[in-house]
Amino acid sequence: MPRVMTKDLIKVYKLGKSEVIALRGLDMDIGNGELVAVQGPSGCGKTTLLNLVGGIDRPTAGRIEIDGKNLPDLSEADLVRHRRDAVGFVFQFFNLVPTLTAEENVQLPMRLAGLDGGKRESRTGELLSLVDMKKRANHRPDELSGGEQQRIAIAVALANDPPLILADEPTGELDTKTGQEVLDLMRRLNQELKKTLIVVTHDQRVAKIAHRILQIEDGRITGETKTG
Repeated sequence: MPRVMTKDLIKVYKLGKSEVIALRGLDMDIGNGELVAVQGPSGCGKTTLLNLVGGIDRPTAGRIEIDGKNLPDLSEADLVRHRRDAVGFVFQFFNLVPTLTAEENVQLPMRLAGLDGGKRESRTGELLSLVDMKKRANHRPDELSGGEQQRIAIAVALANDPPLILADEPTGELDTKTGQEVLDLMRRLNQELKKTLIVVTHDQRVAKIAHRILQIEDGRITGETKTG
């Protein structure tokens, strides 16, 4: 279970001749096994923060320490391994491969990691049972509801058993009931599987599952609410 810490984190995007400062010296410390929600207005840097912690992007300056390793110091090959083995991503729009079945989508990260066929099949069955989607294993994304697609996306995120899960607006495309089911599932990942979770969301119900809520404005953490 990783500790996640950022220090003086800065991210500047260049758009033609202009610059957009997405993060302005952001400091954050998330303990082992915490479930932390990140909230704030659109454009405040929430998704940028997740992309940097997940190794999808590199910061302009500052530190991102995960289990004591500073991500900006890693090579591209090491960042690939970080994304493959250490982090699971859950996105608002599911990000499933449309031509693959639910089962094949879950197996894909394991194929990329070189896991043999027998272990892939066993692990896939376990994950589909965990998210209550075994009965839909042979359906493609366009044959699934939004909630079902998000459940499969969570199984995909768990495929290589990463200690850290990053979720970006996981209930944003779901109705009220289905969104609550996804939040309850995330609480289970934290409590039963001991995953560290960082959840970016506008969903106020996250207060019922998170240990803390961090507020971001203008690229900085401006407040914290303990919910436990």
